[in-house]
Amino acid sequence: MADVFGTALLDYEKGHYTEDIKTYSSLDEEDVIPIPYLFRRFDEMPIIEQKALQLARGKVLDIGAGAGSHALYLQKKGIEVTALDNSEGCIAVCKKRGVQSTILSDILDYSGEKYDTLLLLMNGIGLAGKLNNLSRFLQHLASLLQSNGQILLDSSDIIYMFEQDEDGGYWIPNDGTYYGEVAFTMEYKGKKSKPFDWIYVDFNTLQNACESNGFNCERVISGEHYDYLAKLTLKE
Repeated sequence: MADVFGTALLDYEKGHYTEDIKTYSSLDEEDVIPIPYLFRRFDEMPIIEQKALQLARGKVLDIGAGAGSHALYLQKKGIEVTALDNSEGCIAVCKKRGVQSTILSDILDYSGEKYDTLLLLMNGIGLAGKLNNLSRFLQHLASLLQSNGQILLDSSDIIYMFEQDEDGGYWIPNDGTYYGEVAFTMEYKGKKSKPFDWIYVDFNTLQNACESNGFNCERVISGEHYDYLAKLTLKE
């Protein structure tokens, strides 16, 4: 499969930035991911990400590390952090930028170590793909967590993307799927990725999934646009 995301990040790192990543979704939306944004400094990050990085402690696994911006910030603070990504290009960029510990793997294929903090920023819970995969995903994360560890993740309630009627209700397709499930394709310099599933989880749905999988779930802060930062800890 073409490493569209990693190729774009590598181009930027090498000084060959000419265009952004285009995304196409099942919500009929065409959008772009501005590549420079993925290389941002701490002071350029949204408040939700800043808060998560301030709460990170102990041995940290940055899941879906991308260009390594979160890992680099923690590393500079003296925190032991490992950047994990399933993109060869992303891991190459992390190394070029100075991230000392990296792992090339899909999170569901990775096991062995245990961490004090698992970071899933920029809607990292989206890696679960679909709502019916969320339990398995959370159980796998639990297997990577120290008993007193924490998961810090952000996501969004994308209900705002659906039409609202006069009494405040939303027109959501009644096809049996959860409205936060989206299929994406990415394109960069004429190369397209295979479609992949991604999920945006509203806080109540996340709380319910946590409850049935042995986690406490706390909303740390809400962002400016239906987004939030959650902290998950294992129930004793």
